[in-house]
Amino acid sequence: MSASNDRAAPHPSLTRRQDKRQPKGSPVSRLLQGVLLSDYFVLYLTLIFFITAAVFYPTLSTPGNIANQLQNMWPLLAVAIGQTFVLILGGIDLSVGATMGITSVVGAIVMAQTLDPAFFDKSPLWGTLMRPEGGILAGSDLAVPIGVAVMLLLGTLIGFLNGYAITRFNLAPFMVTLVSATFFSALALWLTQSRNISGLPEAFFTLGKGDIFSVYIGPKLTPEIARRDILPFITYPFIISAGLAIAAQFLLSRTVFGRRMYSIGTNRRASEVSGVPSRSVITRVYMFSGFCAAVASILYSARLGIGQPSLGGGNLLLDIIGAAVIGGTSLFGGKGSVRGTFFGVAFFVLLLNILNAMRLSPFIIDAVKGAIILLAALTDITRTRLINRELRT
Repeated sequence: MSASNDRAAPHPSLTRRQDKRQPKGSPVSRLLQGVLLSDYFVLYLTLIFFITAAVFYPTLSTPGNIANQLQNMWPLLAVAIGQTFVLILGGIDLSVGATMGITSVVGAIVMAQTLDPAFFDKSPLWGTLMRPEGGILAGSDLAVPIGVAVMLLLGTLIGFLNGYAITRFNLAPFMVTLVSATFFSALALWLTQSRNISGLPEAFFTLGKGDIFSVYIGPKLTPEIARRDILPFITYPFIISAGLAIAAQFLLSRTVFGRRMYSIGTNRRASEVSGVPSRSVITRVYMFSGFCAAVASILYSARLGIGQPSLGGGNLLLDIIGAAVIGGTSLFGGKGSVRGTFFGVAFFVLLLNILNAMRLSPFIIDAVKGAIILLAALTDITRTRLINRELRT
């Protein structure tokens, strides 16, 4: 996969124009075609999926489960937004998981209030940046803001290195980000000797599980309502991810930079002939992807209460790319939106919730996830062909 992909793909404005056109054929055919071509196709599918599954698994529709699944959505949405930007270019960023891991570790080293010598005395940082008294800023009131800033800067720096290597040496994004993922993942494990870093400040936890507005649903049977029975409604992770999504959508749809991204993803050579500074745009997009991965790392680390070197490992990368693709972002570049990625994340989180409710083995769950992503890619191809056919008539 390369950012220099020359395949023509319709601009999002053409997709919206197409939605307003009347499809041909029988009423049922027109209805199905209209739904398939709609920008809200994944949202419709998610709602139908949820209603149908709730009939067989009533626990899915309980307020507690819905609140828990919403909490699972926000970190995944943050990192999927960055991946969406990269995919629109026609590239791919395989290093987002490793970026999450190394930023989680570095942030914890800055903020930790205490460290156990039995766990970290073999670390190369022990005695310098890591001590029994804690990390670099242990006991400081600035530990959390500086730690968060360091995590964001590091994620952005990793994105810059990826973008610079891709544009400066004309290397394939797949290869560059794969090497980057391997290096930073190993670095995070080496620095901590594969140990999680605990002892983070309480103020940091607020970013991952703090709520601004909570609700209680049910009769009040006791004078004091237990905290576990109060459901978070508006949380800090929601505010952070929603703010990031709104800013990213504005960048995509309302700025010259966004139009240049679609132009490069559709046809890089033509965009360069038109004067688009493709190297600068690509580098900035990878920096933004690293920044989004760092935001997700903050949300996950604060929620877990630890700095975790393996954060972002396992099949999380499949979830990130899968959510973006299900949301309509093309693997070939030139097409995608933050709104679609939001729908894709909601569908993916719901799918995992249903598969877990069915008590399937992890192997079957992974196989189903892979099949769903393949089906989403095939659906995207079908949608693109239908749109192009309608535009020609």
